[in-house]
Amino acid sequence: MDLQALQRWHRQISEELEAVGEFWIRHSHDEKYGGFFTCLGQDGQVYDDLKYVWLQGRQVWMYSRLYRTVPKFHRPEVIEAARAGGEFLIRHACAAPGSQKCAFVLTRDGRPVKIQRTIFSECFYVLGLDELGRATGEPHYREAALKMMEAIMRWVREDPSELGRPQLTGATPHDSMAVPMMLLNLVDQLSEGDAKAASQFAELGSWSAQRILRHVQRNGAAVLENVSEDGKELPGCMGRQQNPGHAIEAGWFLLRHAQRQRDAGLVSQAVEKFMKQPFRSGWDPEYGGLFAFQDVDGLCPTQLEWRMKLWWPHTEAMVAFLMGFAETRDSELLEMFDQVAKYAFDKFRDPEAGEWFGYLTQEGRVALSIKGGPFKGCFHVPRALHMCKEILESLISEAKSLNQE
Repeated sequence: MDLQALQRWHRQISEELEAVGEFWIRHSHDEKYGGFFTCLGQDGQVYDDLKYVWLQGRQVWMYSRLYRTVPKFHRPEVIEAARAGGEFLIRHACAAPGSQKCAFVLTRDGRPVKIQRTIFSECFYVLGLDELGRATGEPHYREAALKMMEAIMRWVREDPSELGRPQLTGATPHDSMAVPMMLLNLVDQLSEGDAKAASQFAELGSWSAQRILRHVQRNGAAVLENVSEDGKELPGCMGRQQNPGHAIEAGWFLLRHAQRQRDAGLVSQAVEKFMKQPFRSGWDPEYGGLFAFQDVDGLCPTQLEWRMKLWWPHTEAMVAFLMGFAETRDSELLEMFDQVAKYAFDKFRDPEAGEWFGYLTQEGRVALSIKGGPFKGCFHVPRALHMCKEILESLISEAKSLNQE
């Protein structure tokens, strides 16, 4: 891809980032209680005022990062909305006094509706409040993030009893790739520009990376979503499950870790095993786009949406391939970026009402017209656009310097 092509993508992605950001600014702010509405219809109309804690944390992170790094979003309304979202989380996210366990769903005014027996609401609480502290310069937000991080680490590595999962004798103990992925992402966030935190969480980062690598199975030929607690393949549907988008996302998490550790071997594993391989096997040869789920043996997956095309695997692939190219200069990665970005802009983007659709049929037609819900909020699309914009700016600057020599 030549300089002009990089510049075209940079222009298109920058314009789209501005449009997507403005969509959420116009439609999602709860001026009465703080926090954000994420259940938005195609035109941004609120169709449900429930608040999902992981999406609240994600939007606090996104607004804070945009405010801190993108001049067009360095506006009082952006940081004040982020602050109101952060305060909403601090007041209401924890479901019971004395516990760090967060609700999954809250009412509009912050009363708990549902709790999940996982760590993901808490993880995005950490992500959002840490970034809010960086954007505002107010240390109590990062202190709250670190306190929650301590609880997460205890639940994952020492005592999971507070999560409330019953110990059933017939249940198969297993490790989901999502847990070490999320921890590695938090280490990346907490360590950014903070030598003390980087030292504090270095061991956790290495542990998380090694746990992710255990999901490479079949003599290196497949990334499986679930493995046994000792890193072996599991029987049945759970053991055969593949999630191409998740594997690719894990690839750029691993790549960031490898860059921090200056580990060339891990760079190669991240690119070859977690980016290229899942993309090749997960891309629909008939209609284009990444399948949501696959079965490693080619059997029919049991997930009802397995053949659908979801927004987030494609945004994660855009980030992964562009980041991988910037690190390795492997032209195949740039071709993959171009392929997935063209599909994503053509199929998911809504040029009339703004933002992106999240759920397409296998053929690439819009299946759900909503722009947000319990799982899709102000995160994957703007995060990918923001990260790709920054990577492209670096590549363009380097290309211009080389042209001048």
